[in-house]
Amino acid sequence: MKLSGLISVVFAVAGLQANAADQALQAGKKLLESNCIHCHASSYGGDGSGIYTRDYRKVRSLSGLKAQVTSCNTMLNLKWFDDEEQQVVQYLNHTYYHF
Repeated sequence: MKLSGLISVVFAVAGLQANAADQALQAGKKLLESNCIHCHASSYGGDGSGIYTRDYRKVRSLSGLKAQVTSCNTMLNLKWFDDEEQQVVQYLNHTYYHF
């Protein structure tokens, strides 16, 4: 394969990966908005994002974020699959935590 062909393949794969990542973020956002925000907003006011940005937040690592999302999934009996939990973790990390 010529170098230009190989470069085209690399960019195509990178584009697919970026699209899949964007889709996962959007899916995580949708799950969060439809299942979590009403409780967070009633507890922290506004749009509920204060739970993620407060100085004394519980989540301090990516593994802690995953554990918290799993805990909420269980406590609220949301019945999310592992990939859905991961989408929420990805969205929260990308949007608020940046671990």
